[in-house]
Amino acid sequence: MGIRQTDVIVVGGGPTGLVLASELALGGVAVLVVERLAERSGQSKALNLQPRTAEVFDLRGLLERTRKYALGNWGSGHFGGRPLSYEGWQTRHPYQVAIPQAGVERALEERLAEQGVPVLRGHDLVGFTQHDTGVTATVRTAAGESEIHARYLVGCDGGRSTVRKLLGVGFPGTDASQFAFVADVVFGVLPAAVPTRMRSVQDAIARERTAREKTGRRGTGGLIPLGEQGLFRLVFNDPDARAGDQATPVSEDEVKAAIRGLYGEDGEIAEVRWASRFSNATRQVDRYRVDRVLLAGDAAHIHFPAGGQGLNLGVQDAMNLGWKLAATVRGHAPTGLLDTYHAERHPVGARVVDNTRAQTLPTDPDPETRAMHGLITELARLPEANRYLAGMVSGLDIRYPVDGQDHPLLGARLPDLELPTHWTSTLFHPGHGVLLTTDPRHLATAGPWSDRVHAVAVADLPLPATAVLARPDGYTCWLALPETPHLSATDQLETALQTWFGPENP
Repeated sequence: MGIRQTDVIVVGGGPTGLVLASELALGGVAVLVVERLAERSGQSKALNLQPRTAEVFDLRGLLERTRKYALGNWGSGHFGGRPLSYEGWQTRHPYQVAIPQAGVERALEERLAEQGVPVLRGHDLVGFTQHDTGVTATVRTAAGESEIHARYLVGCDGGRSTVRKLLGVGFPGTDASQFAFVADVVFGVLPAAVPTRMRSVQDAIARERTAREKTGRRGTGGLIPLGEQGLFRLVFNDPDARAGDQATPVSEDEVKAAIRGLYGEDGEIAEVRWASRFSNATRQVDRYRVDRVLLAGDAAHIHFPAGGQGLNLGVQDAMNLGWKLAATVRGHAPTGLLDTYHAERHPVGARVVDNTRAQTLPTDPDPETRAMHGLITELARLPEANRYLAGMVSGLDIRYPVDGQDHPLLGARLPDLELPTHWTSTLFHPGHGVLLTTDPRHLATAGPWSDRVHAVAVADLPLPATAVLARPDGYTCWLALPETPHLSATDQLETALQTWFGPENP
C-alpha cells in the first residue's frame, strides 16, 4: 500500500481538532483527521459554549446547527462560584450555551461531512518524522500500520497528547494537589434537593449540609441536568482522594456515596453511564509550534476546569490557527504569519492557566487564603470587577497585539454589528477577512485581495471609525478613524492587507 498524501493531518477528533479541520477545508486545504477511538464516545464531558465561542461559531454559520443539541442557555457564568454577568460586552450572546460536548462534536462532524473531510476513526498515531517537505506520520489500525504524508501535522489529541510527547517540547507547570471525579448518572428517584432547572452553573452546587454531617462524607460538588429524563452530570471534589487513586476507575459505590453526602438518602440511582477522574494539575507547553508540527487545545495546556473554559480555549486555538495554516499551505501567507499563532495564543492560554489556579480553593485552606477568597467574592460584586472577570473567563476581552493606532478596538473582536440587511457575522461565513467602510474608494484598494477579503461599503458604521478590517477569525487588524485623511488611510489599509493577507494578486 502506498503512502497516503494530504496537506494537513489533524490528530484528535474532539472539538478542537474538528473545528481546525473545518477551518482548513474552508481555506481550500486538503485535510484529514485521525482519531484513536473507533467511534465517538457520546460522553457529555464539557457542558458549555462561552459567549465568545458562540460568537465564533456564528462567524461560520455553526451556532444554529449546534443549538439542535443544546439544553438551553445559562444566563451567567461564574468565577470560582461567584456569578458573572456578560452584560456590557456588546455581544449578541450574553450567556453560555448549555450543550454536552458530544452534541458539539456531532454538529461539527456534520459540517465536516458536508465539506468532504475524512475523519479516520480507529487510527492511532504511533510516530512521525519531520523533513524538509513535510511530516510523515505512522498510524496503527486493526489492519496494521500505515503511513500518511502531509505538509503539516497538528496535535489536538488532548491532555495526554501523543503528539506532544513525541515532539518533546517542555510542558512546565504544577502537579495535582486536588482530585475530583465526574459521572453521568441516571436517577430512578431524584433526591428532593436537586434542582431540575438551571439559570447558571452556580445553581448546581449542592446546598444540603445535614446529609454530609450524618454521613461524615467530605467534599463539594453538585448535579447538572443533561436534558434527558433523570440524567444528570455529577461533579465531586473529593478532599480525601490521593494522587495514587487517579489510575483507579471510579466505582459505582463512590458515585453513590458522593450523592448521599451532597443530597441525602432520598435518591435512587438507576445507572452510572460513565465516570472519570480529574485533578488540578496545570501545565502549558513552552512552544505551540516546532517547525511543521503544531499543538492546540488540551495538547498544549491542561488546567482545572474552573469556569468552564477548556473546550472554549481549544476551539479558539483552532480558529486562530486554521486560517493562518491554510494561507501558509496555499502559499499566500505573509512572512511570519504562522508564527503569530504561538505569539497570540500562548499568552491567552497562560492567562487561563493562571485564572483557573486563582479559582481553586485548597482542600484545607489557611485563614489567609480564606480571607483572600472572601475578598474576591466581595470584589466580584462590583460592576467593573464583575465585567473584568466575565470578559476574561468568556474570552470576550481577548485583544491581540496589532501595530497601528492605540485604539481599544484594534486587535479586539469585532462586535457583531447590525447592518441594514444582515449581521456582520454572516460576512465571515466563507472564512475570509472582512472590510467594512463608509468610503467606497477603499473597495478599490482592497480589490487585489478579493479572493481573501470581502469588502463591503456601508452608509453608516456603528463604530467610532469610518472603516474597519477584520481577520477571518473576527479580530480587527486595521481601523480608519474619522480624523484620518483618505490618502493616509489608503496607505495604512494597503499595509494591513499585505501584513495579514499576503501579497496582492497580480
